[in-house]
Amino acid sequence: MSNWFILTIILLYLSFLFLIAYWAERNKQNKWVNSPYVYALSLAVYCSAWTYYGSVGIAARSGVEFLAIYLGPVIAAPLWVVVMRKIIQLSKLYNVSSIADFISLRYGNNRSVGALVTLVCAISVIPYISLQLKAISETFQIITLYDTGFSEGFIFSDSTFYIAVILAVFASFFGTLSLDASKRRKGVLFSVAFESILKLVFFLIVGVYVSFFVFDGTQDIYNQANEEFNLAALSSVGGISGGLNWYFTIVLSFLAIFLLPRQFQVSVVEFSDRSQLKKAIWVFPLYLLLFNVFVIFIAWGGMLLLGNKTVNPDYFSLLIPLHTGQNWLAVLVFLGGFSAVISMVVVSTLALSTMLSNNLIIPYGFIKKFNKNQSVKNEKYIKNIRRFSIFSLILIAYLLYLFFDPDVSLFSIGLISFLIIVQLAPSFFLGMYWNRGSSLGTKAGIIAGLFICLYSYVLPFFASVIFNNPSFENLGPWGIEFLRPYQLFGLDALNPTTHALFWSLLVNTFLYASISVSFKGNYRERNYGEMFVNSEQVVAMRETAFVWKGEAYVSDIQQLLIRFIGEQRAEKALRIFRKRYAVKPDEKLADARFINFAERLLTGAVGSASAKILIGNVAKEKPVSLVEVLQILEENKETISTNKSLAAQSEKLIQLTQKLQQANEELKIQDQLKDDFLDTVAHELKTPVTSIQASSEVLADGEDMPFQLRKQFIENILNDTERLAVLINDILDLEKLASGRDNLNLANNNFVKTVTKAIQGVQNIADKKKVSLQLKTEYTSIEAEYDHDKMMQVLTNLLSNALKFVNSETGIIQLQITSKKENIICEVSDNGKGIPNEDLPHIFKKFYQSKNQNLKKQKGSGFGLAICKKIIELHNGNISAKANLKQGASIHIEFPKKTSR
Repeated sequence: MSNWFILTIILLYLSFLFLIAYWAERNKQNKWVNSPYVYALSLAVYCSAWTYYGSVGIAARSGVEFLAIYLGPVIAAPLWVVVMRKIIQLSKLYNVSSIADFISLRYGNNRSVGALVTLVCAISVIPYISLQLKAISETFQIITLYDTGFSEGFIFSDSTFYIAVILAVFASFFGTLSLDASKRRKGVLFSVAFESILKLVFFLIVGVYVSFFVFDGTQDIYNQANEEFNLAALSSVGGISGGLNWYFTIVLSFLAIFLLPRQFQVSVVEFSDRSQLKKAIWVFPLYLLLFNVFVIFIAWGGMLLLGNKTVNPDYFSLLIPLHTGQNWLAVLVFLGGFSAVISMVVVSTLALSTMLSNNLIIPYGFIKKFNKNQSVKNEKYIKNIRRFSIFSLILIAYLLYLFFDPDVSLFSIGLISFLIIVQLAPSFFLGMYWNRGSSLGTKAGIIAGLFICLYSYVLPFFASVIFNNPSFENLGPWGIEFLRPYQLFGLDALNPTTHALFWSLLVNTFLYASISVSFKGNYRERNYGEMFVNSEQVVAMRETAFVWKGEAYVSDIQQLLIRFIGEQRAEKALRIFRKRYAVKPDEKLADARFINFAERLLTGAVGSASAKILIGNVAKEKPVSLVEVLQILEENKETISTNKSLAAQSEKLIQLTQKLQQANEELKIQDQLKDDFLDTVAHELKTPVTSIQASSEVLADGEDMPFQLRKQFIENILNDTERLAVLINDILDLEKLASGRDNLNLANNNFVKTVTKAIQGVQNIADKKKVSLQLKTEYTSIEAEYDHDKMMQVLTNLLSNALKFVNSETGIIQLQITSKKENIICEVSDNGKGIPNEDLPHIFKKFYQSKNQNLKKQKGSGFGLAICKKIIELHNGNISAKANLKQGASIHIEFPKKTSR
């Protein structure tokens, strides 16, 4: 394929990624940008060109051994709920922006520890970036020169160089938008997640193509490969020695997934929400599983198709489509590998540039200058330092790449990076769970482990691969076989990688532990040791967990913050701090809480080591003994415990107060209802009494009154008398029911007949209003034990209410009866005005009258539903009104067939 065609595709693809990252950066609140799946997929930055190409190569050379490098992360993922959660809690609490800051913080913001960790990360990452550039160069060469063969004089270094420069521009642009390196780079993270999807999809496509189109399924590949090669060796662990190698390789990858700077960047620095971890613990292992489904089949397929050609098996996934004439698929594979390279290079250089600026360049070169500058200049200088670091890293990696032999496998280069980075493991993991770890033990362990790693793996690798001199590997220094780097001290059961891992970690851990026990660290180390071990309490205690003694002025600290994070942000942070801890604005002396607060703010901008130096320049610190450290921490823990207890008591008091307020409101409502009831009863009693009195007076004076008129007045008196009797009986009934003095006359009755009789009792009124009364039931008889008269009273009351609220001529009232095993259910529904939702909680109270009546004047005394409720409750049943009906009202009654008294 044409060079310009591929270069055009590369430029278009890079432009597309730039636009995606730019869009995400401008739309930080978008749900897609903040999806927990973006976080989970960004963890797949672990799958670099080493995974995309190198796994196929190692599978072709060593069989299933390639899986060990992915089993470690899969095993680690479920532990993130515990381990990663602890790392994230501490990192977010102290604005940690890199693994160097994290380890430096653990050992009292020790500047030399931060610098040493940064150097280890640089030594580890730079060869890994070189590996990515090697993959770009070689795949570019393959896809453009495959048809004509490799030309010796053809050099593509310029193309690779320009691609590397573009990657540096991308990383420097999006990585330095904010001065605070602990802030999330949503644009970068979103583009990394997008690339993770692309490289997986493209790799699966080529896997499916090789397995099911080039060959007749995976079984066919296995059968053919089994005839051509020794699959027993390629498909097995390889005995005890092989098992040990598998074990240590899994340990290597397990540690690396926590310690690689790019993994720390995406998993810790870019973390923002708890839901992200829940997704990551299953999405990331699933991603690794999918990525490795077709690796072995692509490797075996490549060996069958191209085994007789002198080609690098790392690139079988690209070579097979070209071999079969599927150039379009080769371009997709190339873009997938290119995506893997971009993700790794951008995130790694971003993380490493932060470490270089915060832990080497600033604390050892610019800290004094920055301490005198204004915030605008400081921000500009710090960003420029990070940009310079990004370009320098990629340039150094490019120069190193030029020395690599084309025959060197990607896998072997990647192992160098892993071996070096895991030298941080003892100080990192033990430091989180063992409070005695010291900075001196950390430095001794890392340096010794790094030396052994370089001696037992890196030096013989470079001597053989780059300088083509295997004598050091085979004979050892000065011919001393006991010191042969791959069989150090006579241990020859392990492969070079696991051999170097075993000796380096053994010596590293031993020195870290023994020196930490023998030489105690200073009070800052002990302080942070306690905080890291007791991270849960520290998160609750926040600034109060920090132990500090000395003299410092708030104004000096404030000016320091302004110089490095700007006046506006510094003022806002101070307001939050003063409000949280009730600190007066005129407070002059700074306490431990304020010192810790200021250090955390500065850490995000210049790193933990530089933050300590800056604070030390304006504060006179006094040493604190171990006893004081423990005492202060214990007092703070007790304070937190007391505060929690007080908070719990306060919460209880708030709840009780709310309940009292509700009861008081209820009493007010009841009191108002009672007043309304008394007014209504007085009115209802007064009206018939007045009418009786007036009619009696007319009759007494009307001796010559016609017979028909006299008869009418007598009927009025009788009706008003009956009305008074009903009202008085209602009052007496309700009081009897409420006081429990009314006894039920229980007997076995047919409930269907009782309902039918109640309907007949109001049928005349319904006929006059032209209202339809409907009984719906599939039963002719439902036997139950209840008081017939009182149940009639309930049903008649409900029907009368329904008749009152439905419209004439269009009104419909339905009674539906159903029977359960032990209960009877009756529903009285209508299509009237219904019951407002605000009335529902009150309609069964004895002083309440619904305001949703057809007439202007509220009718009735408000006793009806209250009496119904009492009667149903005496039958051990319940009555309620359905809510949220679109039309009308529905009263639900349910009571047992057998009433126990």
